[in-house]
Amino acid sequence: MHAAPQPALDDIVAMPAHALSDAIRQRHVSCREVMVAYLAHIDRVNPAVNAIVARRDSDELLREADDRDAELAAGQWRGWLHGMPQAPKDLTAVRGMVTSMGSLVFKDQVTAHDSIIAGRMRAAGAVFIGRSNVPEFGLGSHTYNQVYGTTRNPYDLARSAGGSSGGAAAALAARMLPVADGSDFGGSLRNPAGFCNVYGFRPSAGRVPYGPAPEVFLKQLAYEGPMGRSPRDVALMLSVLAGHDRRVPLSLTGDPAQFAQPLDADLRGKRIGWLGDWGGHLPMEPGVLALCEAALEDLRAVGCEVDAHRVPFDGERLWRIWLAHRHLMVGGQFQALLQDPAKRALVKPALVWEVEGLSGMTAQQVYQASTERSAWYQTVLAMFDEFDYLAVPTAQVFPFDAELDWPKRIADRDMDTYHRWMEVVTPWTLSGCPVISVPAGFGQAGLPAGLQLIGPPQGDLDVLRLAHAYGQARDWVSARPPAALWAG
Repeated sequence: MHAAPQPALDDIVAMPAHALSDAIRQRHVSCREVMVAYLAHIDRVNPAVNAIVARRDSDELLREADDRDAELAAGQWRGWLHGMPQAPKDLTAVRGMVTSMGSLVFKDQVTAHDSIIAGRMRAAGAVFIGRSNVPEFGLGSHTYNQVYGTTRNPYDLARSAGGSSGGAAAALAARMLPVADGSDFGGSLRNPAGFCNVYGFRPSAGRVPYGPAPEVFLKQLAYEGPMGRSPRDVALMLSVLAGHDRRVPLSLTGDPAQFAQPLDADLRGKRIGWLGDWGGHLPMEPGVLALCEAALEDLRAVGCEVDAHRVPFDGERLWRIWLAHRHLMVGGQFQALLQDPAKRALVKPALVWEVEGLSGMTAQQVYQASTERSAWYQTVLAMFDEFDYLAVPTAQVFPFDAELDWPKRIADRDMDTYHRWMEVVTPWTLSGCPVISVPAGFGQAGLPAGLQLIGPPQGDLDVLRLAHAYGQARDWVSARPPAALWAG
């Protein structure tokens, strides 16, 4: 007896974001057809993955799609996202939608305004179908919370999708979104991209303005940025999100249209410094380094020169700098919340730990941490005198058991905080440099891993060009989709 034929992926859903945008603009497909195809696919796949939450009514979404079609018929094209389904991350404010931040404290909070990036996506024609799931308050790189539950990895539903942009990464991998937005403080654009075999780009400091927010001068470590299944889609999404906003005084003034240009470039002779495990400071799950080193061979194949480099900065010193800045930013934002005993009882221990860490800090210690961060920045600049790019693993582990709150041990070392297991991303958060996580392949258990490619300050376009060349040499996204999700 022959097995029944399995359903294939819908042609519209299978299209790369840039091709879908072109097809909509040229009216080869209607916005209604796109919405129908995506909603049907989400209905099939999302119950197992739980990446898209707080979904809006389908009839409302179809009416919005019809409005986008009417605009095209009248010669009005809003922008690159015209008629494309989007699910903004459930940390960024979206007018008229619940912004729960994965917290029981805010599970019914309907925001009255758009964040800067939500407003830009809306202006560019996106149709917001729901939200992408997050860890509570975005803390930790594993997407689970008491409001919506756990997001599962499309490559193994028993594993974590990473975080805090885990819902966005899982939705991209499972073809439930054409492109996505995310945010990154401690690897939240990078780690889930690595776990889910997609691309996640943390832009340069100020490239994508963060806000509106009550504090606009100190908050320089949490950035928003694009995710996609190709560097081209990531770059085009960045062209929507980037650009100066006067409400954010440190935002950059460069023309975001630069990211919509072709990414082809001659990379022959470009020098890449491979930092590995930081001279043994960073424990790594077996297989992670080998996959990343194999990925570097694909960069050699396009003409890059790759050499191992030992970072001239003590890893433990850098970790202390990270902890001070993390306590300052997270503790400062949520200290008032925890003063209410009823709300304090609802939040996860990681938030309490961050707030208590700030409570023990003096102003002098904050200043000293900033001085230490400045010393690290000078070290980074010196490395870029020798190299054009730097490369490190995206994570120190493969996707782990989704029932865990976080990995407590890597190799033979215990992890002493909820985020120590992803220490590999923190130096680049502190540097303010542009970083993209590219797929590095699959380990023996069939689980994905990623490689961070880092450029000098404000070298966003060059990082995207390097990622594009890498993706042309080895397209893991197309070669290894999680097809079992829609074939079963």
